Amino acid sequence: MGALLGMAAVAFGLGLSGAVAPGPLLSVVIAESARRGVWAGPLIVLGHGLLEGALVVALFAGVGKLVANPLVFGLVGLVGGAALLWMGRALLRPGQPELELQAGGPASGIPLSGAGRLAGLGILVSLSNPYFTGWWATAGLTQMSTAMTLGAAGVAAFFTGHITSDLAWYSAVSVAVGRGRGLLRGPGYRVLLRVCGVFLLAMGVVFLVVGGISLWGGKK
Repeated sequence: MGALLGMAAVAFGLGLSGAVAPGPLLSVVIAESARRGVWAGPLIVLGHGLLEGALVVALFAGVGKLVANPLVFGLVGLVGGAALLWMGRALLRPGQPELELQAGGPASGIPLSGAGRLAGLGILVSLSNPYFTGWWATAGLTQMSTAMTLGAAGVAAFFTGHITSDLAWYSAVSVAVGRGRGLLRGPGYRVLLRVCGVFLLAMGVVFLVVGGISLWGGKK
């Protein structure tokens, strides 16, 4: 149980580190929350989560035996670790953009309404985001490989932690926008970015070490 809780906690931290960075999904949540209220964020995350859930099932079914190979596991760890270091360094760079909790730009003009359409919007925006694909091909696959060592329960813990981080962050943004509060502006947001950046760097080092050990052992 402790290993599963640890897996979920790490997945939550890594997922939050990716979610807080400005991107298409954040822009759409802000725009739709301003137009439709505090439930827009959770409904958009619902669609995003359905897509990620299908992807996790596909990865679990298709690459389980592949990543059991120490060489493959090691390579995945090295690539994922390097990706996390790159993402962590990006969050720690000076001059990070402020979180603008106002509707604006192309996203605010999307003519969608209703729970089903908002969930569909979450799927559409995720599919059209190159960062989404890149994350799952590197950091996401690395976490999945680690989770698979704990079986189906480990994968479930990983996904639960990951999607909970998305739900928590985008719900907070949606509430802040929908109720007109600036809770996520200014220094607080910058501190959050830096904390997540440090966390990504630390996990990147861990994945590099684990991947290197697996790769070295697999070559013997």
